[in-house]
Amino acid sequence: MKTGVIFAGQGAQFVGMGKDLVEAGAEARALFEQADALLQNGFSEVCFSGPVEQLTDTSYCQPALFVHGLALLATLKKERPTFTFQATAGLSLGEFTAHTAAGHFSFADGLKLVANRGRLMQEACLRTKGGMVSLIGATPEQAVALAAASGLEVANYNCPGQIVLSGAAENIAVAVEQGKALGLKRVLPLNVAGAYHSKLMLTAQEGLRPILDEVTVSASEIATYSNVTGKRVLGDAEIRETLLRQVTGSVRWQDCVEEMLRDGVERLIELGPGQKLAGMCKRINPNLPVVSIGTLAELQAALGEI
Repeated sequence: MKTGVIFAGQGAQFVGMGKDLVEAGAEARALFEQADALLQNGFSEVCFSGPVEQLTDTSYCQPALFVHGLALLATLKKERPTFTFQATAGLSLGEFTAHTAAGHFSFADGLKLVANRGRLMQEACLRTKGGMVSLIGATPEQAVALAAASGLEVANYNCPGQIVLSGAAENIAVAVEQGKALGLKRVLPLNVAGAYHSKLMLTAQEGLRPILDEVTVSASEIATYSNVTGKRVLGDAEIRETLLRQVTGSVRWQDCVEEMLRDGVERLIELGPGQKLAGMCKRINPNLPVVSIGTLAELQAALGEI
Protein backbone atom coordinates (compact mmCIF):
# COMPACT_ATOMS: atom_id res chain seq x y z
CA MET A 1 0.00 0.00 0.00
CA LYS A 2 1.45 3.39 -1.02
CA THR A 3 1.85 5.38 2.20
CA GLY A 4 2.28 9.07 2.91
CA VAL A 5 3.63 10.43 6.20
CA ILE A 6 2.45 13.88 7.30
CA PHE A 7 3.76 16.22 10.01
CA ALA A 8 2.05 18.75 12.26
CA GLY A 9 2.49 22.50 12.30
CA GLN A 10 2.60 25.10 15.04
CA GLY A 11 -0.30 25.00 17.49
CA ALA A 12 -0.26 21.22 18.02
CA GLN A 13 2.44 21.28 20.74
CA PHE A 14 1.82 20.20 24.35
CA VAL A 15 3.91 20.10 27.52
CA GLY A 16 5.33 16.60 27.92
CA MET A 17 5.69 15.96 24.21
CA GLY A 18 8.33 13.34 23.48
CA LYS A 19 9.03 12.37 27.08
CA ASP A 20 7.38 8.96 26.68
CA LEU A 21 9.40 8.29 23.51
CA VAL A 22 12.69 9.24 25.15
CA GLU A 23 12.01 7.07 28.19
CA ALA A 24 11.12 4.11 25.97
CA GLY A 25 13.89 4.03 23.41
CA ALA A 26 17.41 5.05 22.44
CA GLU A 27 16.35 6.23 18.96
CA ALA A 28 14.17 9.08 20.23
CA ARG A 29 16.55 9.83 23.10
CA ALA A 30 19.43 10.32 20.66
CA LEU A 31 17.45 12.93 18.69
CA PHE A 32 16.46 14.94 21.76
CA GLU A 33 20.04 14.78 23.09
CA GLN A 34 21.37 15.95 19.73
CA ALA A 35 18.85 18.81 19.75
CA ASP A 36 19.95 19.82 23.26
CA ALA A 37 23.59 19.85 22.15
CA LEU A 38 22.84 21.92 19.05
CA LEU A 39 20.36 24.40 20.54
CA GLN A 40 21.97 24.97 23.96
CA ASN A 41 18.74 26.39 25.45
CA GLY A 42 17.31 23.70 27.72
CA PHE A 43 15.22 22.43 24.83
CA SER A 44 14.24 18.99 26.16
CA GLU A 45 13.37 20.33 29.60
CA VAL A 46 10.94 22.84 28.08
CA CYS A 47 9.37 20.11 25.90
CA PHE A 48 8.96 17.72 28.81
CA SER A 49 8.12 20.10 31.68
CA GLY A 50 7.18 23.49 30.24
CA PRO A 51 6.20 26.08 31.19
CA VAL A 52 3.58 26.12 28.46
CA GLU A 53 4.24 29.81 27.72
CA GLN A 54 7.85 29.04 26.87
CA LEU A 55 6.97 25.99 24.76
CA THR A 56 4.40 28.10 22.88
CA ASP A 57 7.07 30.67 22.00
CA THR A 58 7.79 30.22 18.29
CA SER A 59 11.52 29.81 18.87
CA TYR A 60 10.87 26.72 21.06
CA CYS A 61 7.66 25.47 19.51
CA GLN A 62 8.96 24.95 15.98
CA PRO A 63 12.03 22.88 16.97
CA ALA A 64 9.85 20.93 19.42
CA LEU A 65 7.42 19.82 16.71
CA PHE A 66 10.28 19.06 14.34
CA VAL A 67 12.18 16.84 16.79
CA HIS A 68 9.01 15.20 18.10
CA GLY A 69 7.83 14.27 14.60
CA LEU A 70 11.16 12.70 13.70
CA ALA A 71 11.37 10.93 17.07
CA LEU A 72 7.97 9.37 16.36
CA LEU A 73 9.22 8.26 12.94
CA ALA A 74 12.40 6.78 14.43
CA THR A 75 10.39 4.93 17.07
CA LEU A 76 7.95 3.63 14.47
CA LYS A 77 10.83 2.32 12.36
CA LYS A 78 12.29 0.61 15.45
CA GLU A 79 8.99 -1.05 16.28
CA ARG A 80 8.23 -1.93 12.66
CA PRO A 81 11.59 -2.32 10.83
CA THR A 82 9.87 -3.12 7.52
CA PHE A 83 7.93 0.18 7.52
CA THR A 84 8.49 2.36 4.47
CA PHE A 85 6.71 5.41 3.05
CA GLN A 86 6.66 6.77 -0.46
CA ALA A 87 5.43 10.33 0.08
CA THR A 88 5.55 13.02 2.75
CA ALA A 89 4.23 16.51 3.49
CA GLY A 90 3.80 18.79 6.47
CA LEU A 91 1.69 21.77 7.45
CA SER A 92 3.75 24.99 7.56
CA LEU A 93 6.62 24.17 9.96
CA GLY A 94 5.84 20.50 9.35
CA GLU A 95 7.08 20.83 5.77
CA PHE A 96 10.64 21.14 7.11
CA THR A 97 10.09 17.97 9.14
CA ALA A 98 8.83 16.24 5.99
CA HIS A 99 11.92 17.24 3.99
CA THR A 100 14.15 15.91 6.75
CA ALA A 101 12.16 12.67 6.99
CA ALA A 102 12.55 12.26 3.23
CA GLY A 103 16.32 12.67 3.53
CA HIS A 104 16.62 16.05 1.81
CA PHE A 105 18.19 17.51 4.97
CA SER A 106 20.31 15.95 7.69
CA PHE A 107 18.76 16.13 11.16
CA ALA A 108 21.28 18.78 12.19
CA ASP A 109 20.64 20.95 9.11
CA GLY A 110 16.87 20.56 9.38
CA LEU A 111 16.98 21.58 13.03
CA LYS A 112 19.22 24.54 12.19
CA LEU A 113 16.69 25.74 9.61
CA VAL A 114 13.73 25.27 11.93
CA ALA A 115 15.40 26.93 14.93
CA ASN A 116 16.37 29.96 12.85
CA ARG A 117 12.95 30.08 11.18
CA GLY A 118 11.30 30.08 14.60
CA ARG A 119 13.64 32.78 15.92
CA LEU A 120 13.17 34.98 12.86
CA MET A 121 9.39 34.60 12.94
CA GLN A 122 9.31 35.42 16.66
CA GLU A 123 11.34 38.56 15.96
CA ALA A 124 8.92 39.49 13.16
CA CYS A 125 5.98 39.00 15.52
CA LEU A 126 7.57 41.38 18.05
CA ARG A 127 8.38 43.90 15.34
CA THR A 128 4.85 43.99 13.90
CA LYS A 129 1.33 43.84 15.29
CA GLY A 130 -0.45 41.07 13.44
CA GLY A 131 -3.15 38.47 13.84
CA MET A 132 -5.05 35.71 12.12
CA VAL A 133 -8.70 34.81 11.70
CA SER A 134 -10.28 31.48 10.81
CA LEU A 135 -13.17 31.35 8.36
CA ILE A 136 -15.50 28.41 8.91
CA GLY A 137 -17.77 27.62 5.99
CA ALA A 138 -16.12 29.98 3.50
CA THR A 139 -15.40 29.07 -0.09
CA PRO A 140 -11.96 29.98 -1.50
CA GLU A 141 -13.63 32.70 -3.55
CA GLN A 142 -15.28 34.19 -0.46
CA ALA A 143 -12.00 34.06 1.44
CA VAL A 144 -10.11 35.88 -1.32
CA ALA A 145 -12.84 38.53 -1.53
CA LEU A 146 -12.92 39.00 2.24
CA ALA A 147 -9.13 39.24 2.40
CA ALA A 148 -9.11 41.94 -0.26
CA ALA A 149 -11.93 43.87 1.39
CA SER A 150 -10.37 43.78 4.86
CA GLY A 151 -6.71 44.29 3.93
CA LEU A 152 -5.69 40.77 4.96
CA GLU A 153 -4.09 37.86 3.06
CA VAL A 154 -5.10 34.22 2.74
CA ALA A 155 -2.68 32.31 4.98
CA ASN A 156 -4.08 28.76 4.88
CA TYR A 157 -6.33 26.77 2.57
CA ASN A 158 -6.62 23.91 5.06
CA CYS A 159 -9.61 21.90 3.88
CA PRO A 160 -13.15 22.45 2.58
CA GLY A 161 -14.81 25.05 4.79
CA GLN A 162 -11.67 25.97 6.76
CA ILE A 163 -9.56 28.87 5.51
CA VAL A 164 -7.39 31.27 7.53
CA LEU A 165 -6.63 34.94 6.86
CA SER A 166 -3.61 36.81 8.21
CA GLY A 167 -2.38 40.38 8.46
CA ALA A 168 -2.34 43.58 10.50
CA ALA A 169 -4.15 43.29 13.83
CA GLU A 170 -6.37 46.31 13.19
CA ASN A 171 -7.83 44.54 10.14
CA ILE A 172 -8.91 41.43 12.04
CA ALA A 173 -12.01 43.09 13.53
CA VAL A 174 -12.91 44.40 10.06
CA ALA A 175 -12.75 40.86 8.67
CA VAL A 176 -14.92 39.54 11.50
CA GLU A 177 -17.65 42.09 10.80
CA GLN A 178 -17.50 41.70 7.03
CA GLY A 179 -17.43 37.92 7.34
CA LYS A 180 -20.62 37.98 9.38
CA ALA A 181 -22.20 40.23 6.76
CA LEU A 182 -21.27 37.65 4.11
CA GLY A 183 -23.17 35.05 6.10
CA LEU A 184 -20.17 32.89 6.92
CA LYS A 185 -20.82 30.20 9.51
CA ARG A 186 -18.10 31.42 11.90
CA VAL A 187 -15.33 34.00 11.76
CA LEU A 188 -12.95 33.38 14.65
CA PRO A 189 -9.90 35.47 15.61
CA LEU A 190 -7.04 33.09 16.53
CA ASN A 191 -4.87 33.27 19.64
CA VAL A 192 -1.53 33.60 17.84
CA ALA A 193 1.56 35.74 18.33
CA GLY A 194 1.52 37.29 14.88
CA ALA A 195 0.48 37.28 11.23
CA TYR A 196 2.06 34.06 9.97
CA HIS A 197 2.11 33.43 6.21
CA SER A 198 1.64 37.09 5.37
CA LYS A 199 3.83 39.97 4.23
CA LEU A 200 4.36 40.89 7.90
CA MET A 201 6.75 37.91 7.99
CA LEU A 202 8.91 39.36 5.19
CA THR A 203 11.87 40.08 7.47
CA ALA A 204 11.82 36.43 8.59
CA GLN A 205 11.78 35.29 4.97
CA GLU A 206 14.72 37.52 4.10
CA GLY A 207 16.64 36.34 7.16
CA LEU A 208 16.10 32.69 6.32
CA ARG A 209 17.47 32.94 2.78
CA PRO A 210 21.21 32.91 3.59
CA ILE A 211 20.69 30.07 6.09
CA LEU A 212 18.84 28.00 3.49
CA ASP A 213 21.62 28.74 1.01
CA GLU A 214 24.19 27.22 3.39
CA VAL A 215 22.61 23.79 3.97
CA THR A 216 23.11 20.72 1.81
CA VAL A 217 20.06 19.38 -0.03
CA SER A 218 20.32 15.67 -0.84
CA ALA A 219 18.35 13.78 -3.47
CA SER A 220 15.52 11.48 -2.36
CA GLU A 221 13.11 9.08 -4.01
CA ILE A 222 10.42 9.96 -1.46
CA ALA A 223 7.90 12.36 -2.99
CA THR A 224 7.74 15.58 -0.94
CA TYR A 225 5.03 18.20 -1.41
CA SER A 226 5.25 21.99 -1.12
CA ASN A 227 2.76 24.10 0.81
CA VAL A 228 3.02 27.03 -1.57
CA THR A 229 2.51 25.08 -4.80
CA GLY A 230 0.51 22.12 -3.53
CA LYS A 231 2.68 19.91 -5.75
CA ARG A 232 5.71 17.65 -5.47
CA VAL A 233 8.99 19.54 -5.37
CA LEU A 234 11.83 18.40 -7.59
CA GLY A 235 15.45 19.37 -7.18
CA ASP A 236 17.66 21.43 -4.93
CA ALA A 237 16.69 24.89 -6.21
CA GLU A 238 12.94 24.29 -6.03
CA ILE A 239 13.16 22.89 -2.49
CA ARG A 240 15.03 25.98 -1.27
CA GLU A 241 12.79 28.45 -3.08
CA THR A 242 9.47 26.91 -2.01
CA LEU A 243 10.54 26.69 1.63
CA LEU A 244 11.55 30.34 1.50
CA ARG A 245 8.32 31.46 -0.15
CA GLN A 246 6.32 29.51 2.40
CA VAL A 247 7.20 31.98 5.19
CA THR A 248 5.01 34.70 3.65
CA GLY A 249 2.96 32.61 1.19
CA SER A 250 -0.34 30.77 1.46
CA VAL A 251 -0.29 27.20 2.80
CA ARG A 252 -2.25 25.06 0.32
CA TRP A 253 -2.74 22.00 2.49
CA GLN A 254 -5.83 20.79 0.65
CA ASP A 255 -3.91 20.89 -2.65
CA CYS A 256 -1.03 18.92 -1.11
CA VAL A 257 -3.32 16.13 0.06
CA GLU A 258 -5.26 15.99 -3.21
CA GLU A 259 -2.01 15.87 -5.19
CA MET A 260 -0.70 13.00 -3.06
CA LEU A 261 -3.89 11.08 -3.79
CA ARG A 262 -3.54 11.77 -7.51
CA ASP A 263 -0.01 10.38 -7.26
CA GLY A 264 -1.35 7.12 -5.89
CA VAL A 265 -1.04 7.52 -2.11
CA GLU A 266 -3.57 5.18 -0.50
CA ARG A 267 -3.21 6.03 3.20
CA LEU A 268 -1.67 8.69 5.42
CA ILE A 269 0.08 8.40 8.77
CA GLU A 270 0.11 11.60 10.84
CA LEU A 271 3.19 11.86 13.07
CA GLY A 272 2.64 14.60 15.62
CA PRO A 273 0.29 15.68 18.38
CA GLY A 274 -3.35 16.61 18.22
CA GLN A 275 -4.81 14.77 15.21
CA LYS A 276 -5.48 18.13 13.53
CA LEU A 277 -4.14 17.02 10.16
CA ALA A 278 -6.23 13.85 10.25
CA GLY A 279 -9.35 15.93 10.76
CA MET A 280 -8.47 18.14 7.80
CA CYS A 281 -7.64 15.14 5.59
CA LYS A 282 -10.97 13.50 6.37
CA ARG A 283 -12.75 16.66 5.26
CA ILE A 284 -10.71 16.68 2.06
CA ASN A 285 -11.50 13.02 1.35
CA PRO A 286 -13.74 11.13 3.82
CA ASN A 287 -12.65 7.78 2.36
CA LEU A 288 -8.94 8.36 2.93
CA PRO A 289 -7.49 6.13 5.69
CA VAL A 290 -5.53 8.28 8.16
CA VAL A 291 -3.72 6.95 11.24
CA SER A 292 -2.73 9.58 13.86
CA ILE A 293 0.27 8.94 16.11
CA GLY A 294 1.30 11.55 18.66
CA THR A 295 2.37 9.49 21.67
CA LEU A 296 4.05 6.18 22.39
CA ALA A 297 0.71 4.68 23.42
CA GLU A 298 -0.90 5.79 20.15
CA LEU A 299 2.04 4.36 18.21
CA GLN A 300 1.76 1.00 19.92
CA ALA A 301 -1.99 0.94 19.35
CA ALA A 302 -1.50 1.70 15.64
CA LEU A 303 1.08 -1.01 14.96
CA GLY A 304 -1.63 -3.45 14.00
CA GLU A 305 -2.75 -1.11 11.23
CA ILE A 306 0.72 -0.42 9.83
